[in-house]
Amino acid sequence: MLRRNVIALTKVAKVRSPCRHHHQCRQRSERHPAAGDCRRTSGRPGETDAFNTPDFAAAVKATGREQMIVAGISADVCVAFAAQSAVAAGYQVHAVLDASGTWNQLATQAAYSRLEKAGVTLNNTVAVAAELQRDWRDKGGQELAGLMAAHAIPFYGSLLPYVTPAA
Repeated sequence: MLRRNVIALTKVAKVRSPCRHHHQCRQRSERHPAAGDCRRTSGRPGETDAFNTPDFAAAVKATGREQMIVAGISADVCVAFAAQSAVAAGYQVHAVLDASGTWNQLATQAAYSRLEKAGVTLNNTVAVAAELQRDWRDKGGQELAGLMAAHAIPFYGSLLPYVTPAA
């Protein structure tokens, strides 16, 4: 299930957050080579908090966005540390819990409590996709609904005929 949600979240990001202005992505990439294009994060040599990597923090700031969607290998370390730093830096943060792992149930509960107390919005893959799309009838809705059916919620495929594009 975790793997399925990670794949779905990645595909949602590609559909909903493409590099809209290629020249801006190229400029960001040139200023922050470790960051790659505007849809990717920088590789970290070992920091547990991505914001402790200057290239990562600069690349996030360069996007000009006020909100972040965060998921990671471990909710109790990767997600929690980066999300708390992002909140401290003034971002509104959504932690996608069903696309983030932990080692056991206690670690999961502790991470969720810590994130919530820090002001992070606890979320899931389907809710994030729906919030980004707002209306399945709008542009990209059909594709996103298909992704949800293929990866996140298989039964959603039965609802696809009712998701018709807006005129």
